[in-house]
Amino acid sequence: MKLKTLLALSLTAAPMMSWAHNIEVGHSLPSVMVASHGEVILDGDKTAYTDWKSEQLNGKVRIIQAIAGRKSSKKMNAPLMTAITAAKFSPDNYQTTTIINQDDSMWGTGSFVKSSAEDSKQEFSWSSIVVDEDGLVANTWDLAEESSAIIALDKMGKVLFVKEGALTEQEITDVLAKVKASL
Repeated sequence: MKLKTLLALSLTAAPMMSWAHNIEVGHSLPSVMVASHGEVILDGDKTAYTDWKSEQLNGKVRIIQAIAGRKSSKKMNAPLMTAITAAKFSPDNYQTTTIINQDDSMWGTGSFVKSSAEDSKQEFSWSSIVVDEDGLVANTWDLAEESSAIIALDKMGKVLFVKEGALTEQEITDVLAKVKASL
């Protein structure tokens, strides 16, 4: 009997433990700065890095994809990224920001994660891409390892939507509707 009770309690608490971020809808994101490596910027046909702060997210409506430096994490919400591209939001009012936790990559793949981010910046120059070498964003926001978090913000930096893990088709529709309503 005790085993059944313990199992039931464990299963009930498991979702809370695995998705225990500290991001609240209607509030600003916890402040964080990434100095190692930081935001990928274009310098002619080359890429460079600059310090990045979460306060830089204000001013445009955004969808943030905070992902582990793993292919599986990138693929987790690829349908949302495809839907964002298809929506053709105005770059004057909207920007996608991808934050890659290089500290949460498979051993020995950190340089590949970094070069992949640089290639993505070349391909999607209008997007903001941040390479977080030490995992400061994931730690500050209490994000799950080996996952993908999607966070939508309004122009003032207030959270409109947040979820860790793969979004359902309905959640993708809901996120895009919230973004459109905030533009």
